[in-house]
Amino acid sequence: METRPDLTGAQWRKSSYSGTSGGECIEVADGFPGAVPVRDSKNPSGPALVVAPEAWRTFVDGLR
Repeated sequence: METRPDLTGAQWRKSSYSGTSGGECIEVADGFPGAVPVRDSKNPSGPALVVAPEAWRTFVDGLR
């Protein structure tokens, strides 16, 4: 069983494609080996999902 990383102090970033209109965006935190934390930018205090890097790569590749 893998342990969920402590996201306290995580530096979150949005895609440069998000624009400034505050639309439907997600944020990602870097610097967590073996994990990609993702959260809803409209609800930064809400829950974050943590996915495997391979799953994140597949997701991003599918968007292209």
